[in-house]
Amino acid sequence: MLFMGVLAMVTRRNFLKAGAVIAGTLPFARSLSALAAGSDTLVAVSAQTVNSLDLHRTGTNRASYQIAVNCYDRLVSFGSKPAEGGGLSYDYSTIVPELAESWTFSEDGMKITFKLKSDAVFTDGSKVTATDVKWSFDRAVSVGGFPTVQMKAGGFVRPEQFEAVDDETFVVILDQASKLALPDLAVPVPFIINSKVAKEHATTDDPWAMEYLHTNTIGSGAYTVTRWDAGQQVVFERNDKWVGGPVPPVRRVIMREVPSAATSRALIERGDVQVAFDIPDKDAAELAGKVTVHSTPIENCIHSLCLNTKFEPFQDPDVRKAIAYAVPYEAIFNAAAYGRGAPLWGGGAKATDIAWPRKSPYDTNLDKAKEHMAKSGFADGFETKLSISTDLSSWMEPTALLIQEAVGKLGIKVEIEKIPGANWRTAALVEKRLDFHLENFGGWLNTPDYYFFWAYQEGHLFNSSNYSNAEVEQLTNETLHMAMDDPEYAPKIMRMIDIVFEDLPRIPLWQPALNVALNGAGGYEFWFHRQLDIRGLTTVES
Repeated sequence: MLFMGVLAMVTRRNFLKAGAVIAGTLPFARSLSALAAGSDTLVAVSAQTVNSLDLHRTGTNRASYQIAVNCYDRLVSFGSKPAEGGGLSYDYSTIVPELAESWTFSEDGMKITFKLKSDAVFTDGSKVTATDVKWSFDRAVSVGGFPTVQMKAGGFVRPEQFEAVDDETFVVILDQASKLALPDLAVPVPFIINSKVAKEHATTDDPWAMEYLHTNTIGSGAYTVTRWDAGQQVVFERNDKWVGGPVPPVRRVIMREVPSAATSRALIERGDVQVAFDIPDKDAAELAGKVTVHSTPIENCIHSLCLNTKFEPFQDPDVRKAIAYAVPYEAIFNAAAYGRGAPLWGGGAKATDIAWPRKSPYDTNLDKAKEHMAKSGFADGFETKLSISTDLSSWMEPTALLIQEAVGKLGIKVEIEKIPGANWRTAALVEKRLDFHLENFGGWLNTPDYYFFWAYQEGHLFNSSNYSNAEVEQLTNETLHMAMDDPEYAPKIMRMIDIVFEDLPRIPLWQPALNVALNGAGGYEFWFHRQLDIRGLTTVES
């Protein structure tokens, strides 16, 4: 069956049939304002640090995902819908063309044939071909680490699965039909690279041109990076040849890194910048009514307290439960989240449905905490560090301070360790060396099995607790590609939920919202990857 435009992805039947305030910063503010003069330039600020222009590079952080989103195409994308917190949101239930013009599924759902847009070109003017798509997919499944595991989630594991039939026909062969196959091609990872240019910069030691793409964009996307000053700014220039969607209204977008939340707030409130991205919950609440603020609940995302099972005290189940009962959840939610988002504590003892994220069965109960600590092998307490990222300090720091105080009542002496945002991903997720830390994984594909695939499977990137449970591994593998209306799906998911709440490698705190303030800009759209999609932004009168 041929898919043109929108594809509903719901059931197995559908799938198989269809397949310091501003003091001291005034010169900075004036320079931003001057840069933004005129409707052809927009300035956005964020506290996050872009540490690479190549999403496939080991250690590339979440802030850098915006490069793949805005400068490269994927074969397909998600549709749009009105967002709960205002503005627009991606729509997980619909798949729309981006670089592909159309696609067909075989009757058994194991072969997908894509027809590429004939007028798609890279920023250097050369035609985008199926050979470029194959090389890019081969790269994603071969480089290892995060991109390779992400491709695996959709059933893409080997270069032999991909074939360039001719310049405009690309074929994927799956080992099994999967509900995640097509959606997984709409996430940032399978972006299409100009393979001719990449190969010119490849070497024997660097066959995938990782060093070149680290500092250069060579895609067919809506924008290209014309300047990257690490730790300061990224400058995007529009690609007028883009055919993946409507030509963006804004010619140039400057993303400036502003670590201070107070400075970002002052800049957006004064109108010196047009977008303040991922602002703290407190600022979002207080700015509402002064500027446009969008607060969108993040699907499949949980702020968690993570206990590394490589750290001896956290191998003791009573220590883990003692901490879970000691956490001052409501105080954290009020102080760090400013009451925005969804509480994830005080739920039932057992899962009765597959809703995810969901409340854990734990709440603040110091007596129970002390009982578990007394039963543990560490009744006299111990010392550890609680690690947080400076990029995420707006929620991590107040959370850490409250946890430090609470577990101190159990004899656990905690030192708070602040790790620079540019180094956080490597320390927490790649090396997995942090004993006690806060994390905020959000699953790109909106199913509970996908969250478990990343956060609870051994060795996977967001399993920063080094958790391993054979039954969870088996159940995740069984449900990952299974249709959600399969009679076996829900019981397996509920069993997985019960196991991880008993084992507690991650203690859920709350489901966050993403806050974005606009002053003189419009066209904002929320995306699951939690990065700013600049392609639809507009400049408007303040």
